[in-house]
Amino acid sequence: MTPPDAAVDRAETPAVERGADQALVAVARHSGGRTAAVLGCTVAAAAAALAEPAVLGHTLDLLLRGAPSGPAWTLLCAAVIAAEVALDAAAARLTGEVDGRSAARLRRLVLARLLRTAPHHAARHAPGETAARLTAHATEAGKVPAAAAHAVAALLPPVGAVAALFLIDPWTALAFLLGVPLLVLLLRAFARDTLSSVARYQQVQLATAGRLVEALAGARTIAAAGTADRERTRILARLPELGTEGRRMWRVYGGTAARSAALMPMLLYAVLAVGGIRLSAGAIGIGELLAAVRYAALAAGVGAVTGGLAAVVRGRAAARRTAALLALPALDHGRSELPEGGPGTLELRDVRVVRGGSTVLHDISLVIPGGSTVAVVGRSGAGKTLFAAVAGRLTDPDAGQVLLDGVPLREVTAEALRREVGYAFDRPVLLGDTVEDAIAFGAGTGPGPEAVRAAARAAGADLFVRRLPHGYGTRLADAPMSGGEVQRLGLARAFCHAGRLLVLDDATSSLDTVTAREVERALAQEIRPGTRIVVAHRLSSAVRADLVVWLEDGRVRAAGTHGELWQQEPDYRSVFAADGKAGAGGEATTGPATGPATQAAGETAAETAAEAAR
Repeated sequence: MTPPDAAVDRAETPAVERGADQALVAVARHSGGRTAAVLGCTVAAAAAALAEPAVLGHTLDLLLRGAPSGPAWTLLCAAVIAAEVALDAAAARLTGEVDGRSAARLRRLVLARLLRTAPHHAARHAPGETAARLTAHATEAGKVPAAAAHAVAALLPPVGAVAALFLIDPWTALAFLLGVPLLVLLLRAFARDTLSSVARYQQVQLATAGRLVEALAGARTIAAAGTADRERTRILARLPELGTEGRRMWRVYGGTAARSAALMPMLLYAVLAVGGIRLSAGAIGIGELLAAVRYAALAAGVGAVTGGLAAVVRGRAAARRTAALLALPALDHGRSELPEGGPGTLELRDVRVVRGGSTVLHDISLVIPGGSTVAVVGRSGAGKTLFAAVAGRLTDPDAGQVLLDGVPLREVTAEALRREVGYAFDRPVLLGDTVEDAIAFGAGTGPGPEAVRAAARAAGADLFVRRLPHGYGTRLADAPMSGGEVQRLGLARAFCHAGRLLVLDDATSSLDTVTAREVERALAQEIRPGTRIVVAHRLSSAVRADLVVWLEDGRVRAAGTHGELWQQEPDYRSVFAADGKAGAGGEATTGPATGPATQAAGETAAETAAEAAR
């Protein structure tokens, strides 16, 4: 289970914040033209809004005097109002486009980094939290470029309105400016309180999403254990906190709106009072008084400013959550190609791997001849899976080098590496729409139907696949499969893309003994020749290997043939006996055989035991 994301959030450094801002800048550049158009439309709309009071006031004065230019100014008023409405509509449409493009761009950036990092780094974030970062939070962060444009444009009416008030009458402007310090304090408190409440809300949201996805993945276990009520309680445990933070956000927004609702009329009444006095003194006209009141309303438009500011604040907070994935270290590749026709010689030079501050693999030096089959054995926790991950560069060692046919894996291109190094896992994830797609899934040119079926036969999957409703064309969602059948498809996928190095990480653990032996034979006879690394729990896998690498506490305890280790190392024999059965995979039976399959398993066990004794 992944640790709570709160721990990750507490560890977020200024570097993550800078990364978030850099990502937002990159996103803004991606839609730079449209963002500039949003800014242009909003600024033009703000300019029209600023011109409107002056034009209306002047038109009113002209009409009151009966001036012949009054009708022309009336048409100008209509044009200014129509322009403002049209520009606002254009800005709204462009804003939707920019938001969508920006969110999509941010998701692509984050997904690219997520897919380039080592799997153990990606696993630091729970699947539910990662999904929330890539969906809701990326959407919120994608609103920042357009929101920033709107926020910049929202500053124009207040600033321009104050300047216009000075032009109309300095005394009315001074009356308004008396309340500006209160407006500044209001905006500052709003930004501070909104940022903190949004950050807490998003943190709780991530944790809840992580628990939900975890429960969905383990739905069968929960149902079998009868713990649905307990899981529901666990998932919803932080819902009250989520509600509290949500209400706090609305209280911050509502409190700001309430204070601004009290402050705005006071400012308007002050401007109206001073303007009335100036009107009675003959210093300004009725139209100018109307314009002054309208400009005071524009200058006091804190709502538009706070709305844009709130969107930017929320977006930046969401960007920091999303950018936590951008902070994952990339597993970069080089530009070298592997030598043509290389046998697959694998060399580990002083390889050391550290996890969580502890050394898991200790300075391993080993040469695996090309074309050989190597069984990696050891008790649980010995480092076998990590050894397999380093061998095919699913992760990099913290010290030392891994070379394939003399070329350091760090220097090999991504295309060459994944074309020549294949994996099969104990719990494979099937990707694609149909069973055939799942087997064919992989780098390079997709294999044809015959190659897919040949790989399935080698993995012992062809028979059960042909029994599915639509055979190889059956959708994965409509193909009920056991763990062993899923594992066979994972093997078929690996066989279909077998290169010079094939790593089987406990990839036959769910297979019965007979099927596992058939797979071993097919691997030796039907799959492209190359080097095989088999993380083995079955005695038969070690017996048939050319070389056995025995790991203990992250170190190579011994390496040699199975016969040598079996005869010379009593502790080696205990590795297989530790599970309470001869081969840790069912090679030994207790009790009578009751059917052909059981009899075959028994015969296989006897054969394996005999080979072990030899």
